[in-house]
Amino acid sequence: MRTTYDEADDIMVLHLSEKPIVKEVSQDWNTHISYADDGTIVEVVILEASRQGAWPLLCSQVA
Repeated sequence: MRTTYDEADDIMVLHLSEKPIVKEVSQDWNTHISYADDGTIVEVVILEASRQGAWPLLCSQVA
């Protein structure tokens, strides 16, 4: 998995697979999910990511 963020457009993409995308579904106006032929999720796109609180990603440390 890798994450890319376009600061100019405030778009975050979570890349989960390198499989070809065959279907894209909008969950709502700012969240879009792309699927491979086998039904697995290939990527998730979040528009206005920082305004929605999705960016920056915060990781908590486990003691």
